[in-house]
Amino acid sequence: MQITRQADYAVRAVLHLARAGNVQRSATSAVAKEQKIPPSFLAKIISQLSIAGLLHTSRGARGGVTLAREPKEITLLEVIEAIDGPIQLNECVQGEGVCSFEDHCPIRSVWCDAQDDLVKRLRNTNFGDLMTQPA
Repeated sequence: MQITRQADYAVRAVLHLARAGNVQRSATSAVAKEQKIPPSFLAKIISQLSIAGLLHTSRGARGGVTLAREPKEITLLEVIEAIDGPIQLNECVQGEGVCSFEDHCPIRSVWCDAQDDLVKRLRNTNFGDLMTQPA
């Protein structure tokens, strides 16, 4: 499994904003340049993160982007799912009746457990914690 490039960019942008703090807004052009994200792609990402309630945006000379909540209140899972949707390692983890092999498949429980572990890890990792990690 690999997250999309867009989700990776979103995580880097949110971490950048977390490190910048909420004292002043960050210009999207500065975020794009420092994080090596194509500006047009970042605009779409910021829009999605704003719709998800993770960022505040404002236009104009004093415009820019800030986190909508404290970094410790934003998880990796929220950012990734805001961009890519719910994490799903395999279609069979959706629930009963999705796969014709589910009644006799020894692999489904492995996929379900792996997905549960991944989601738990992402849910328990917040940007407050990530800010304390060395760059």
